[in-house]
This record gives sequence, structure tokens and C-alpha cells, in this order.
Amino acid sequence: MRSQLPIYLGLLGLFLSGGLVNLPAAERPNILFVFTDDHASHAMSCYGSKVNQTPNLDRIANEGMLFENCFCTNSLCGPSRAVIQTGKYSHLNGFLRNGNRFDGSQQTFPKLLQEVGYKTAVVGKWHLATEPQGFDFYEVLYGQGPYYNPPMNRNGKRVKHVGYTTDIITDITLNWLKSQRSEDQPFMLMYQHKAPHRNWQPSPKHLTMYDDVTIPEPDNLFDDYSTRGTAAKTQQMEVATHLNANDLKLKAPGNLTPEQRKLWDAAYEPKNKAFREANLTGKDLVRWKYQRYMKDYLRCIASVDDNLGRVLDYLDETGLAKNTVVIYSSDQGFYLGDHGWFDKRFMYEESLRMPMLVRWPGVIEAGSKNDDLVSNLDFAETFLDIAGTAIPADMQGRSLVPLFRGQTPTDWRDSFYYHYYEYPGAHMVRRHYGVRTDRYKLMKFYNLDEWELYDLEKDPREMTNVYSNPEYESITKQLKAELKTLRAQYQVPEKDPVQSNKPKRKKN
Repeated sequence: MRSQLPIYLGLLGLFLSGGLVNLPAAERPNILFVFTDDHASHAMSCYGSKVNQTPNLDRIANEGMLFENCFCTNSLCGPSRAVIQTGKYSHLNGFLRNGNRFDGSQQTFPKLLQEVGYKTAVVGKWHLATEPQGFDFYEVLYGQGPYYNPPMNRNGKRVKHVGYTTDIITDITLNWLKSQRSEDQPFMLMYQHKAPHRNWQPSPKHLTMYDDVTIPEPDNLFDDYSTRGTAAKTQQMEVATHLNANDLKLKAPGNLTPEQRKLWDAAYEPKNKAFREANLTGKDLVRWKYQRYMKDYLRCIASVDDNLGRVLDYLDETGLAKNTVVIYSSDQGFYLGDHGWFDKRFMYEESLRMPMLVRWPGVIEAGSKNDDLVSNLDFAETFLDIAGTAIPADMQGRSLVPLFRGQTPTDWRDSFYYHYYEYPGAHMVRRHYGVRTDRYKLMKFYNLDEWELYDLEKDPREMTNVYSNPEYESITKQLKAELKTLRAQYQVPEKDPVQSNKPKRKKN
């Protein structure tokens, strides 16, 4: 393999002087975008997790930058992915809710990278219903995909795999890096996991992990929503009542091989027998459900972290790490029993907040942190800027590259707009939009005509809606004005766009 040391030595000076755009294609930075599904930042030790350790994710944070305020525009799997592809809000890219079909003919960042000489690939979860476009290679799951023995779509051909999906996605990723990319071109590789999405089936290696520990409970596991509005009280995502037998592993998956089934039964049947004999009720039953849910969720994350380590090791061993920007994120956050919930969708902090870690040797200061308001709306623009190519004027986010350098532009955003559309639908979270600043959050559940306001400094857990509190009257007025400005800026129509291709009600 050709040494990339000369590239590395000259890259920083060229980048800082604005000369990156003039570099030959082969000398531009590679981009590895690592993406998971439903990984809450508070289940990462680099973000201060109280429930698990993620050493390989921590490795990116320790060698790069951790973003403390990265938010999603629409807290749902497919819409988040469509925003990343296009750099546009859901109402403009046409993918408002799961079950829509992504218009792949529109402008996307992979197509633009291809135009300037990048080799592009996506491996793993796609979840946009149409064939990937703008990629020289793709091997993606069909729909959500199973945790075991997944069929995958390889450049339009169905391919069957046997094994654990997180391992398989990593194997394909490493194979592409080793034998299918071109050494004469920079690459942009999207390495995208299904995990830790519902229903949280662990790998054989991690089936009994956490069996001997008790996962700490959030302080609002038994939230009664008495100080919130209708939306919080009428959702269908409570640990106490909405986890089913498959979620709780009281039933084994139906697609296991005999060998996999044997390992599964050995891990779960003794625990399930003890549960049945205990005959739990009330809060004791809720606590058992929380432990079962959380341990399986964290086991899936452990597999992601282990596999990420394999890829990082390969980059280090081959020298590719020196000229590769590694970005880790997830499509949105997730409730880890917070407010008594699992899932996402709401604009409350746990699902609004996305993890984001970035490593770029020679550009990003190791172990640095950033607290600016950033978003998945900014990812496409950032990838294009890393590549030294122009950012289209119709993209709605901004490049994060100046922040990577530790230089926040004076006109950087001080407020963030959010909009969720999927109602009626899975988990029955009402449609809402809102604005978040560094301290306050104002939301409107518009089909209920209800407002909620939170002071994140005084109430970081968002337990008390202060919208009707006279002390916040001036703040409310300012935030409503800001919300109006943001809706105009992002061209949000007064009426929701038609949500075509509505899915059957299913839990995603």
C-alpha cells in the first residue's frame, strides 16, 4: 500500500490556507461515517454514562472532538437519514416519517463527492425504501433487517448471510476497505449498523453480559407526567406497559440456526424461568422489565463498540488513519427508561440529542469538546467541506469544519428548529415543532394546540412545563418570535406536507 505520510505532512497547511480544494483527488481526506440506530449519548462512557463502558467510542473522543449539543431535526430513523443525505429538513427532502420512500434522484452529498473524485460506499442499514444512489458500492439491509442471518441487497442483488448482523456489516466494511476501494481515490464510506434498534437481540458473545449486575435506574422511571401536557400522558412507549414478549425475550427469535438457538436458550431460559416463578407485580415488575430491556440494549451496544474497534485497528495498522476523518453518530437519541419510556420521537432532551464524535489527525485537537448547537442538518455540508468542494446554496445546514479547528464563526446559530410529523403512527407521539436555545426549549403540539416550555438550567430533566408561569412571559414571547423566524428561514409550510406512503402501524 502506498505510504500516505507525505499527504499527512502537507495536508494541514493546505487545509488552513484554503488550498485543499486544489489538491489532487487522491490526496483529499478519506471520510468514514460510522452510524448506529437509536444509540443514546448517555449510553456512552465518553458522555458520562452511568450504565456502560464503550472503550472504542471513547478512543475516537480521546483522539478527536466530542460534540455536547448535537441535535436531530426529526427524531426518527428514516427521516434522520434523509436529512443527512440531503442537508435539508424533512419537508423539503420529502421524507417526513418512516414508511415514506426517499427520492433518490434528488441532490445528495454522495453524488457530489463522486463528482470530485471520491469512491463512495454504504454498508449496513439504509432504511430509505428505495435503492441507494450516489454510491459505487452498496450492501444494505432490507428495511429494518434482522439481528441474525440477514439477507442484504448488494448492488441490486439479494445476498444471504449467516451470523450476527453487527459482525457481518463490519466484515463487509473491512472487505471493502481491503480489496474494493481504489488507492488512487479518496473514499467516503458509510458504515451503518442496525444496532441498537428494537428489539435489542444481543450477539452470541454478549448474551450473558451484565447478568451479574444491576443497571442503575433513572430518577424518573416512574414519572406520572402530571406536570406535562396531553402528549406525554397519551404516548405508547412506556416500559411498564408497552414492551412486548419479543422485546423482553420471553420468546426466542424465529430465524436462528440450531446452533444459535442453543446458545440463546442457554442464556435466556434459566432467567425466564426465574422470572415466571417470581410472579412479580407493580413496581417490581416494571423494574424487572427495565433491567431486561436495558441489559439487552447495552449488550447490542457492546457489539457495536467491539466491531468499531476492529475497523479503527485496521485504519491504524495500514496508516489510513492519518488521512481519514472518522465521524461517529446515531440517527437520534433514545429513552433509557427516562420518563418511564423507551423509543424516541419527542423533542425532550434524551431523544433530541445525538452523539457525535469526530477524529481528524492534524486538524482536530485530541480530547477537545464543543458545545455549539449543531445538527444532522450539518453533516452533508461538512462532508463536502472536508472534501474541499462547494456546498450547494439550497442546503440548509452549515459545515462543521471551522468548529473542528476550534474556531466558532461569530454568526453561528444560537437556536435550533425541530419538527416531528409521524402521528398517527407507532408509539402515538403527537406532531410537534419547537425551538431550543442554550437554556430554553419551547414546543408546540400543534394538533393539540398545547405549548410546553422548559428551563433547561433549572430543570434539565424537563419535569415541569413552565409555559403558564408568569415569570417566563417575556422568555415565551422571545421564543415564539424566534420560532417564527426559524420557520420562515427553513421554508416550513403552515400546513404539513401530504404524508404519502403511510406505513402500516408497526413499532420502529
